Amino acid sequence: MAKHILFLLAAIVAEVIATTALARSESFTRLGPSLVTVAGYAIAFWCLSFPLRVMPTGVVYAVWSGMGIVLISAIAWAWYGQALDFAALLGLGLILLGVIIVNLFSKTVGH
Repeated sequence: MAKHILFLLAAIVAEVIATTALARSESFTRLGPSLVTVAGYAIAFWCLSFPLRVMPTGVVYAVWSGMGIVLISAIAWAWYGQALDFAALLGLGLILLGVIIVNLFSKTVGH
């Protein structure tokens, strides 16, 4: 797998961790989750800078944000019991489908 794809995956993981911690930081009043949030976003943006060297910004951002939305929603549902109705599941499915289509069929993504 190309190095830029690995950095994009690392950026997604770091962003998901940071956003999950942000929800637990209670508006940055809890030190531990607040530190995880800041560090996670810093790592995410650093990792995101590498695929931006070789891939179009729109594609990188679409994959990063789309996968982040889907993964954060899945974590919130599985670990924290947050409900997802049919419309939410349909929307998340369409986001995931969009990421898959961009990666499989777009000629702007380096394969």
